[in-house]
Amino acid sequence: MELACKVVVLVLIPLHCLGEDWELAKKFIAVAGPLTDELVSTLHLESGHVTEPAFHSRTTQTQYLCHWPTLSSLPPYFAQLYASGVTHFKIFLPWSHIVPVGNAQDPNETNVECYRQLLRTLRAANLKSVLILHQKHLPKSLDQSRTFTDLFAEYADFVFGSFGDLVDTWLTFSNLPETAEGLPQDDRLSPPLQALASAHRTAYKIYHEKYSFEAINNDQVLAIGCDVQDLLDSFSIHHVRFYTDVLDNQQKPKEMIIPAVTHLSSYIQTWGKFANQSELERDSFLNDVFPDDFLWGTSTGSFNIEGGWKENGKGESIWDTYGHQGHVHMNQTADVACDSYHKIEYDVFLLRGLQTNIYKFSLSWPRIFPNGNRDSLNPKGADYYNKLIDSLLESHVEPMVTLFHWDLPQALQDLGGWQNESIISAFVDYASFCFATFGDRVKLWITFHEPWVISYAGYSTGQHPPRIADPGMASYQVAHIILKAHAEAWHVYDNQYRSKQHGRVGIVLNSDWAEPKSPGNLEDVKAAERYLHFMLGWFAHPIFVNGDYSDILKSQIQQNNQQCSSPIANLPVFSDKEKLLMKGTADFFGLSHYTSWLVSDASANCTATYENIGGFSRDVDPSWPQTASPWISVVPWGLRRLLNFVSQEYTGTGIPIFIGGNGVPTDNDGGDFINDTKRLDYFRLYINEALKAIKVDGIDVQSYIARSLLDGFEGPAGYSKKFGLHHVNFEDANRQRTPKESAYFFSTVIENNGFPTTFKRKYIQSFRKNMSISARSPGLPASEVPSKAKVVWEKFSSQSDFERDLYFYDTVPNDFLWGVSTSAFQIEGGWNADGKGPSIWDNFSHVPGNINNNDTADVACDSYNKVDEDLYLLRALRVNTYRFSLSWPRIFPSGRNNSINSYGVDYYNRLIDGLLTTNITPMVTLHHWDLPQALQDIGGWENPILVELFNSFADFCFQTFGDRVKFWITFNEPVMITWLGYGLGVFPPNMKDDPGYTPYKVTHTILKAHARVYHTYAQKYRESQKGVISLSLNIDWAEPKTLDPWNVEAADRYLQFMGGWFAHPIFKNGDYPEAMKWKVGNRSELQKLPSSRLPVFTEEERQYIKGTADVFCLNYYTSKIITHKTTRLNPYSYEHDQECELENDPSWPTSAMAGMRSVSWGLRRLLNWIKEEYGNPPIYITENGVGIKTKSDVDDTSRIFYYKTHIDEALKAYKLDGVDLRGYVAWSFMDNFEWLNGYDPRFGLYQVDFDNPNRPRTPKRSAIYYAELIRKNGIPLPKEEEFLYGEFPKNFSWSVASAAYQVEGAWRTDGKGLSIWDQFAHTPLKISNDENGDIACDSYHKLEADLAILRNIKVTHYRFSISWPRVLPDGTTKYINEAGLSYYERLVDALLAANIQPQVTIYHWDLPQALQNVGGWENETIVQRFKEYAELLFQRLGDKVKFWITLNEPYAIANIGYGYGVSAPGISFRPGRAPYIVGHNLIKAHAEVWHLYNETYRPKQKGLISLSISVEWAEPRNPNKQEDLDAARRHVEFFAGWFAHPIFKTGDYSEVMKRRIRERSQGQTRLPEFTEEEKKRIKGTFDFFGLNHYTTVLASNLDYPAFISSYDADRGVASIADRSWLGSGSFWLKVTPFGFRKVLKWIKEEYDNPPIYVTENGISERGDVGFNDTWRTHYLKSYIDEALKGALLDGVDLRGYTVWCLMDNFEWAVGFAERFGLHYTNYTHPALPRIPKESSKFYTSVIQCNGFPDPATGPHLCLELQPEAGTPSTPTYTATAEKVNFLGLELALSDAKVALYVLFGLLLIATVGLVLFSYAYRRMTKKVHKRTALELSKM
Repeated sequence: MELACKVVVLVLIPLHCLGEDWELAKKFIAVAGPLTDELVSTLHLESGHVTEPAFHSRTTQTQYLCHWPTLSSLPPYFAQLYASGVTHFKIFLPWSHIVPVGNAQDPNETNVECYRQLLRTLRAANLKSVLILHQKHLPKSLDQSRTFTDLFAEYADFVFGSFGDLVDTWLTFSNLPETAEGLPQDDRLSPPLQALASAHRTAYKIYHEKYSFEAINNDQVLAIGCDVQDLLDSFSIHHVRFYTDVLDNQQKPKEMIIPAVTHLSSYIQTWGKFANQSELERDSFLNDVFPDDFLWGTSTGSFNIEGGWKENGKGESIWDTYGHQGHVHMNQTADVACDSYHKIEYDVFLLRGLQTNIYKFSLSWPRIFPNGNRDSLNPKGADYYNKLIDSLLESHVEPMVTLFHWDLPQALQDLGGWQNESIISAFVDYASFCFATFGDRVKLWITFHEPWVISYAGYSTGQHPPRIADPGMASYQVAHIILKAHAEAWHVYDNQYRSKQHGRVGIVLNSDWAEPKSPGNLEDVKAAERYLHFMLGWFAHPIFVNGDYSDILKSQIQQNNQQCSSPIANLPVFSDKEKLLMKGTADFFGLSHYTSWLVSDASANCTATYENIGGFSRDVDPSWPQTASPWISVVPWGLRRLLNFVSQEYTGTGIPIFIGGNGVPTDNDGGDFINDTKRLDYFRLYINEALKAIKVDGIDVQSYIARSLLDGFEGPAGYSKKFGLHHVNFEDANRQRTPKESAYFFSTVIENNGFPTTFKRKYIQSFRKNMSISARSPGLPASEVPSKAKVVWEKFSSQSDFERDLYFYDTVPNDFLWGVSTSAFQIEGGWNADGKGPSIWDNFSHVPGNINNNDTADVACDSYNKVDEDLYLLRALRVNTYRFSLSWPRIFPSGRNNSINSYGVDYYNRLIDGLLTTNITPMVTLHHWDLPQALQDIGGWENPILVELFNSFADFCFQTFGDRVKFWITFNEPVMITWLGYGLGVFPPNMKDDPGYTPYKVTHTILKAHARVYHTYAQKYRESQKGVISLSLNIDWAEPKTLDPWNVEAADRYLQFMGGWFAHPIFKNGDYPEAMKWKVGNRSELQKLPSSRLPVFTEEERQYIKGTADVFCLNYYTSKIITHKTTRLNPYSYEHDQECELENDPSWPTSAMAGMRSVSWGLRRLLNWIKEEYGNPPIYITENGVGIKTKSDVDDTSRIFYYKTHIDEALKAYKLDGVDLRGYVAWSFMDNFEWLNGYDPRFGLYQVDFDNPNRPRTPKRSAIYYAELIRKNGIPLPKEEEFLYGEFPKNFSWSVASAAYQVEGAWRTDGKGLSIWDQFAHTPLKISNDENGDIACDSYHKLEADLAILRNIKVTHYRFSISWPRVLPDGTTKYINEAGLSYYERLVDALLAANIQPQVTIYHWDLPQALQNVGGWENETIVQRFKEYAELLFQRLGDKVKFWITLNEPYAIANIGYGYGVSAPGISFRPGRAPYIVGHNLIKAHAEVWHLYNETYRPKQKGLISLSISVEWAEPRNPNKQEDLDAARRHVEFFAGWFAHPIFKTGDYSEVMKRRIRERSQGQTRLPEFTEEEKKRIKGTFDFFGLNHYTTVLASNLDYPAFISSYDADRGVASIADRSWLGSGSFWLKVTPFGFRKVLKWIKEEYDNPPIYVTENGISERGDVGFNDTWRTHYLKSYIDEALKGALLDGVDLRGYTVWCLMDNFEWAVGFAERFGLHYTNYTHPALPRIPKESSKFYTSVIQCNGFPDPATGPHLCLELQPEAGTPSTPTYTATAEKVNFLGLELALSDAKVALYVLFGLLLIATVGLVLFSYAYRRMTKKVHKRTALELSKM
């Protein structure tokens, strides 16, 4: 061991040695040499400059030593060696140069003298020589008749005689394998080493016999031998054993016994291999590629990126604790981090863009086992990783899973963490669970990531948690336990899982490269080697070598402990059994590497630090580039050397090396995060060094994993260091990710598989190899006026909102095209780059005032310079087609084919090839508005010559790109060119002088140009290229305001003028639509023109144009409401020719574009119109999207709504209507230059930062949504929304509800007192239409009628409320109104007689006004009043009523009545205090009544009592955003938890409420506080959870100003509805059945699964819409089925369900406008009849079946409704009894009255209107009407 520590390079492996002055027991040697060509050349050229010594024992000495002009450069070099401690120098003596002809009698005297001079120079420098007689090459003229032994003996004899006086040590041979291969053929017939051994023995004998010598020790180990190191390195053990056996069989003298072999250390060999590299050689760049199966990846760690630190049951980790204790930069935490816990799709989206085939991520131990042990398994944590793994595999990314990446469960740390050996079994159990759960899909496992960091930073320096600074003891103890945990986990996999899962398990170890600071200093060399053994070998040696720590590590620690008065370090000892268990426990060697150090020897120091124990110190070369991290310098060549060392020391050829982490951070201190050129250079150089290691050095490196996918939480540095390939904006709650330049670079490296000298993309042909249409369409007959497509309005315009908006689920065929769209001018930029010519839009946009904000497209998105970036983003989207346009002036700068710009052509070639490489079909538009200015200068599209010029351009494009492009579009939206460019003149070329002629003329030219190009393609290219060609038409849907014939014809005419203008000639008969010809012709005649302003095609032209489109390409954005209008004749105008008026429905969602509202159902109708009008051609939607006016809209929920609804309507058209839809292309790929509007409206799926010169692109949430939609190939029905057949539990309660004030009426009858609702409703403007509940449904007088309909629907229960002021007129028991009580007694008796159980609500909002006069619910005395009132009811009704509800919806009482003030008592002036006071008193009142019943009445009456709480479920608006998730929880907590938490949980308000209100209160909290006694009394005051639920909202965070004091401000939540949700008659109520199940599950989990009775659930309609209420049936079916799922699948203890409500009634502030009833109440009839709606029959069937029996197991008797005997199926008063004849029609009496009034009103209006019409008409004709451009286009 001492020898190994002091020798620089041990060269000689003696057999028998001969020399002088060597006493191996006392003295050691340091050998340098030999001389290399490069070294000697350098010394010679630099004239004496001493460089670092050459210690590489394998390099062949120059063959031309004696050709040098001088050896004067050697003495200084040898002197330097001697000064550095070198004792011997090794020289190869080339046999072929000494005896060139093979005859020792004829030597080369010049060379002999040269080598003697060299030996004298060595001796002069006090260096002893080691002379090697022969290495490889034999003299060419050897006598073939003699044996090799004889020849070598003669040569050796000559050499001994010629150089013996100058040589200290002799070696006969070196590099035995090569020497053996070079033997003469005759000698190779016997084993080669036998021949060499024979020659050696002979030379040895000659030396002994003829030349004097001295023995150097008593064992006669002499200094003559051969160098067998290369033999040991090059041959397998089998070969070495074979040759050894051969030698052993020979008769040898005793002194030739071979002693034990001592190896050169791996470090010395590796370092020596590279030590003499020149900088030029070291830093040379290798252009080559990696092996085909090389794995490219990127990495993350769970605590770095996941966030969700306490989501879904996750346990706390030591890093959570560490951050919360304030140990991180700027007190940052990893609570949210990158929010990857909620962004699986987003992260995988980025990986698809990168093209990685491996993703290294870690599992969070505390997320899976919150307390570290299996008994705390968190299924939701496992579900997260299952989803991530599945998503990765679906995107063809292999997961590489790390079991432990530093985030130990805090619960285990509390038990000692990695210092407690019991953690081994915990880790192994955790690992086993992971193998079992994920191992069917995960094939690459890492047990520990960088355990050195855990031991060093966590337990040595204390920089990381658990912040233990004990470098001598804890650090080594922890490493010891980690190693044993790793080994046991490996064996668990090996024994239990490998045979089935076929995976591999390894470990990732981090290591720097250590370069000696002073290469000539032996101690520094040894220190560098120690550094690697202390960092890497600490873990690698036990695993990969022998199961134990290395001797260097052990001896260093032992030596330190011996030198110090007390041990400074304790290295634990492995038992023999543990060593066996440890050795070989890795299937691959994972290596993290970031930097290198200059390492020097450190003097002995007994202070326990990592460096002192190791005896080294670190430094950096000042020339090494520095980075944002002080511990990382850029030293790329260190990676190659480290890989060589790892291979030499640990892996050899049997174990592959995976580079598991390599990267560099940037700072967080301002600057450009996106243009990270330093990181790009780092990756480039380090990856290239890995390539050299593979290609040049033969190292088995199988992967490169870049750190990291994202910027993340970097431990103590927090978010200040950015390692990510993607920038994460931690200041934004969206945590959006933006690819950096390094991401695009890395993606390119992956695509190239390295750095090839030349690269040409090898594209994969798109799956649509042949898109061509078999034959040209023969055309269709001309359209009628109106066209037969009017059937579309007949079919759809009478749809109800329910029918129109019902969401549809299905998918499209696998060959459906999903894409995105752009255009050249809008994204390319490079407006004058590389010879591009100006376009009309270039010139137009350069004129100030033409474009919003004076924006230009000079740079735009800079896509001209960002092909790779755009391809990256397209890959991520999963699109299979990309629609882009070619810039005519970029390819033909002058517009003509005599000016071809090769740079422009190259750009499009690169783009097209890149698309095909990713299997994306190019969809290419030839002309998207950017006409070359040179052609506009000759008249533009007014000049017919453009037909041929455009054809020339198209012909060139077909010829150049058509071998790869199979989908061509001639023109995009030609109506925009013609009308906006040549009519209104708001687009270039600004022609607006003749809007009644020029647009028609231009269209005429464009149609002929299109047809010309079509025929060129058909005749010259279609047969070989097999593509399709068409044009894209933009058409708005036209919805007639009414279905009268004039408006329907106007709507059809609008479509013909907009779309049919181009489509009719092409798809029908080669001519314009009859509607256009008739209308323009007639108006031209009225204008006294000699002929129509609409040009005429010749018959030949019609035949030429007809059928010139293979498919129909449609751009759709919006719809219009159309009415017929007689327009003025002058001035002439295309717009006026249409004779219609356009308007928008104000309820349609707006966008950034004026007049462009979102009308999704218009798309379905338009597709149907095209189907009917043009014979159902194949249709591709080539543009559809929405603009949002904002600079940042990454969280673009409204865009998601747009796509969600529009794509669904397209799906309906395809699946339900038979439209031949083939593709859908979203506009647009990225934000871009939106024509006149500049960069204000944002249409993109990617956000582009136009303020940043790099134009970074950031995926918006809509991009992730669209990618997922493409993955699913449509909108399949979610699994959780599939209908469930089954039955509810036996004895399930089926009920229907009402409330006293809403149905009873009789507001002053029989002594009833005034309620707050009587007072409120009689206050003007409080109730819609100033209605009130004075009569309502008159249930007070119609008990029998109500009972009849209850019996008819067969409910088992009826929930109704008691009117407090009807029983106690002044609210107190001073006076009991017996008449009122009698009504309820009769009602209860009647219900029981009908076998219907009463469910009685004690208070449903109608407080006696007398109590309100003294403060109402704000006055604490009401608690006692309420208790007294309840006791009266218990006394009088309790023997019959067994189900009591104290309060209905206390939230509504407190906040709507006392906060918003829109409900009685209408108090709104203290919204931040009054609601909380009222809520406080409501809770106490409920608790007192519950205790009263529980203690006094329950023992006898045996009933149930609780309260009904309304719960509006909230989903996060952005489910991938922690802030919105928190807001959604807060919404529910404030809404329901306000009352549920005290009663069902703790007796007190939730911590969320208390904290939020306290923080926002000025001084003392505004939320009242319960005393401890009150908490005890409140807690548990329930027998069931009464749930009122109607709808769900989408919630997001909303920070109100601090000065606003209100419930809403305290809650801090904004809410919206998803546009795809069905509406109702109430603005707030959307049909969201999924939320119902989630509410039920939430109650179960939050409140320990209490019995739940749904006490209200229902839907409204507005107005009289008939009795066939399909929407209510749909609502009830959907919601009840979700309740069934809750009961059967989720284990919810659901006991009953109640529909709101029995009949239409007074709906509070909206009066009678909204109808919730199962029965229609006819308010216009004095008898107020209750007429059953269809939904009541459906509900009856559900009740009879107790759920939904499976039709497959039918028939089911319960579905056959049978009315009870003697019970009428309908009430006494029916609609048929009230019909009258009016103007020949049979109408209801009420309807006839209305009709009479309407008729009278119309006559009056007509009379007045006639008088005004002539006056108005004359004024109107004087005005010129112009439609704005914004209403016509998306710009």
